[in-house]
Amino acid sequence: MGTPGCAAALTDAIRVMVPFEFTVIFAYHRDQRPIDIYDDFPAEKRKVMVDDYQEGPYLLDPFYLHSQKFIGARLARLRDLAPDRFYQAEYFRNYYVQTGLAEEIGFTVDIDGEVSLVISAMRAHKAFSAREFRDLEMLVPFVGAIAKKQWSGLINEFSSQTQGQAPRLPQLIEDAFQAFGRNLLTPREAEVVEYILKGHSADATGRALGIASGTVRIHRRNIYAKLRVSSQGELFSSFMASLSELG
Repeated sequence: MGTPGCAAALTDAIRVMVPFEFTVIFAYHRDQRPIDIYDDFPAEKRKVMVDDYQEGPYLLDPFYLHSQKFIGARLARLRDLAPDRFYQAEYFRNYYVQTGLAEEIGFTVDIDGEVSLVISAMRAHKAFSAREFRDLEMLVPFVGAIAKKQWSGLINEFSSQTQGQAPRLPQLIEDAFQAFGRNLLTPREAEVVEYILKGHSADATGRALGIASGTVRIHRRNIYAKLRVSSQGELFSSFMASLSELG
């Protein structure tokens, strides 16, 4: 505790219970780029998993979105956090598929009500069994206590990271989606775009927004026409370009 070696020691301890190939610890704080606390990726994989991720795809990451709920320490599978069409969505097809992972699960810890930490355990060849997941769930109080004590001062790192600078990607998702299609999309259409890009089906989007799924499909047709795109892939590319403009 209290040393730079704590992250590696903690992940080694978790591996004593259940083996996995890779790990990364990201810290998140609202409107700022996530901090890579620790990872053990080889160089070629690190480019996708850390460098590329920090440039914008984290905005659509179910773990990032889940971490913003600040509900204590918990363990979750990516597939349990993901929207119903996540694996058909362009975030998965254009970014996440490059990771080459069979499964990712993560310990999420609310550090102080402002900063959250996600400690990911990743496998390249097979998913975690139900028993392995239960074994890791038993570690949640331990991992949460270690993380809260070891990284209690992370808010200062975020503050120093942006001192004297304008915030990077202000308000994260809100500004990114508002900027996307500005002056072209109605507020409702912007909401529909957000749900489409995150991987929600028309039915799930309709339930979330309190409208019929048929209305969602009409909005989607209008969005495509206004933005002059013909597929979700082109929609995703346009959104990522808007992130570059904000950055």
